[in-house]
Amino acid sequence: MSLSSLIAFLKSKESILFNAIVALLTVGGQQLFSFFAFSCPCSPIDNLRYGLAFLGVPALILLIVGFVFNDNTWRLFTGSTYDFSIQERSRQSLLIKYKLICFVLGSITGRALVAPVTWLAVTLLNGSYYSCAASEFANVDHYDILKNLSPDARKFTLAQFPCAQLVPSNLSRVREEVLLELKYQSQVSGWLLIASVAVIFFITLCVARCCSPLTYLHLRYWTSYVSNEQALFDQAADQHSKAFAMQNIKRFFGFSPGSKNISEIRIPSRMDWKTISGLDLLKVINQDYCHYSLLHAWADEDPMDGKVISIDVGQVPVDANPHTLSS
Repeated sequence: MSLSSLIAFLKSKESILFNAIVALLTVGGQQLFSFFAFSCPCSPIDNLRYGLAFLGVPALILLIVGFVFNDNTWRLFTGSTYDFSIQERSRQSLLIKYKLICFVLGSITGRALVAPVTWLAVTLLNGSYYSCAASEFANVDHYDILKNLSPDARKFTLAQFPCAQLVPSNLSRVREEVLLELKYQSQVSGWLLIASVAVIFFITLCVARCCSPLTYLHLRYWTSYVSNEQALFDQAADQHSKAFAMQNIKRFFGFSPGSKNISEIRIPSRMDWKTISGLDLLKVINQDYCHYSLLHAWADEDPMDGKVISIDVGQVPVDANPHTLSS
């Protein structure tokens, strides 16, 4: 397989590769997190809170991060209020829009769930967090050595099982069996979670493909087109914004960055510097136009040329020291 064919294949599987990389990074992060941070308190009530916190809080954070770092999240929400306020829509067009929103939300959620589900699955397969959280609730009615203890004393003893140094020697065998049972429950839950997610993913993918108006090859072409369009759009936007910014900078300083033969330069006034030195925020002018920066607003006001001085052509290098210009 040639390099170009390999690149094309990897590009076609971009979503799968991204999800796989996220899952692998989550697994590695979980192992490091468990090794350096997790330490069961071995105390009633605290065990449950601590174990659930280590199970749920990182998963919640990873879910939020998955939403935040997905461009489609902000593409969906940015400007949505403005869109509804200025456009009159028919019932059919609104229905299509809502279907599109549901589709995009489903896609965003599916990708955002990769990391938290991986975290939950790996931590359940590990068994340490679950054993800590559920140790005080373990079923030990068939152990005669614990039958004489009061409910509170039994719960306190069971809560200490994750910490071997706190358990009396006569309870070592009971401790090992209880922790083994808890680890078994945790790992079974982990495999059930993985199986459930795999089945739901497969069914969802099948339903989505069945409901798609496109054929298999047409869908591949559409996916390729969207990816190429976004890449080309980013390149054009970068080039366009650079050219636009260069025009405004040229008006402010009197020459464009990178110019080799500079015949004159503009000396900005104190008012010019004050105008462009505030908080650089987007300012909406009207329904169709806005100022992207303070420099853009300054240039758009068609300011007077101000003070312009001439210099010897070709005597100033591109990277000239500003002190040299003023001497």
